[in-house]
Amino acid sequence: MSSSTVTLMIPAPIFLGFSTGLSLIIAIGAQNAFLLRQGIRREHVLLTVIICAVSDIVLILAGVMGIGALVEHAPWILTFARIGGFIFLFCYAIFALKRAVSPSTLSISNSAAPTAGWTVALTALSLTWLNPHVYVDTVILLGSVAITQHDGKWYFALGAIAASICWFTALAYASRFLSRVFASATSWRILDAIICVFMATFAVLLIRPLFL
Repeated sequence: MSSSTVTLMIPAPIFLGFSTGLSLIIAIGAQNAFLLRQGIRREHVLLTVIICAVSDIVLILAGVMGIGALVEHAPWILTFARIGGFIFLFCYAIFALKRAVSPSTLSISNSAAPTAGWTVALTALSLTWLNPHVYVDTVILLGSVAITQHDGKWYFALGAIAASICWFTALAYASRFLSRVFASATSWRILDAIICVFMATFAVLLIRPLFL
């Protein structure tokens, strides 16, 4: 008796790409902190997720196609990114500190001063493309690992892309359940204070290698 069995074979590089990509983006960073805040505020969430995910996809594909090697041989690119990233993150830390000093409550039904879509888009783009760690982790590191997969490098890229999409979507929309918690000014004060510390820390870590 013969029977035909259909077996779904998922190439191992996909799992490697997914796990590696997820491990790089899951840590709380400037981009994740901003996405978390937008999700809690329920403000331009889809726009923010799309910008973060598409940016990651572009960077992952750039790394797989070999741009990681170009960045390694042109250190001035990372130097420029470090300076620009420091300025942006430090300014963002100041804004977060200002919000922590004068917090507001979360009101979904009546938002007195909603943030413009272009402002949210510009912030999301800046937090992504002005962060040199993005190039080091996403382009160089993922690109280097992808190359070791030889013919499976595109499966690796597919796994890394899937990890980015899943993480950004989950972080943004799961944070909506925290809306009741952040209905008080105290909760926003704590969140913005934490974001301020993170942003200031990231800014110092970005610029520090230039003085060593």
